[in-house]
Amino acid sequence: MATASEFVYRDFPDPARDLPATPGPRDAVLAGGCFWCTEAVYRQIDGVLAVVSGYAGGSAETADYETVCTGRTGHAEAIRVTYDPAKLSYGALLKVFFATAHDPTQLNRQGNDIGSQYRSAIFFANEEERAVAEAYIAQLDAARVFPARIVTALEPLKEFFVAETYHQDYAARNPHQPYIAAVSAPKVAKTRKVFADRLKAAPAT
Repeated sequence: MATASEFVYRDFPDPARDLPATPGPRDAVLAGGCFWCTEAVYRQIDGVLAVVSGYAGGSAETADYETVCTGRTGHAEAIRVTYDPAKLSYGALLKVFFATAHDPTQLNRQGNDIGSQYRSAIFFANEEERAVAEAYIAQLDAARVFPARIVTALEPLKEFFVAETYHQDYAARNPHQPYIAAVSAPKVAKTRKVFADRLKAAPAT
């Protein structure tokens, strides 16, 4: 069986359950390891209007990078994705999350980034989002898409705290930084290959 990072994409299913399209933008808060990487993945997807890096799961008093890095705050490095549900459904966002943005079978870590601040989590804003996420996890596990069970936590969204300015759009601004080159860039490249039909149009030159 393929490893979690080497599955055959043609076998990766669309969510059987999804939210209906609604007018106006919506937000989704997701955590999949270092927010530099997940932010970079989603910025290229058509229908995504904005991506902000931040913290979710803990209190306002501990929502700063240095404290979150201790792994004792309850926070996860997370992103808030603002999207147009007429172009991109909540389920489609989750498909990117599970297919290319991170490895959902790693508990409290992503590769060498270890700690609960790097956990895989979906912060649902309402019961409809929770139900779609729960159903999709069950669907992927039943299909044995990954060699191990998905450990993504479903947590109610209490508040999202925007991270420090220097974290925003970090990967695009620092393409030669070693971590970005080694970890973020391959995820971006994989997403561009796997979701070629969902990419934003290249800007006119």
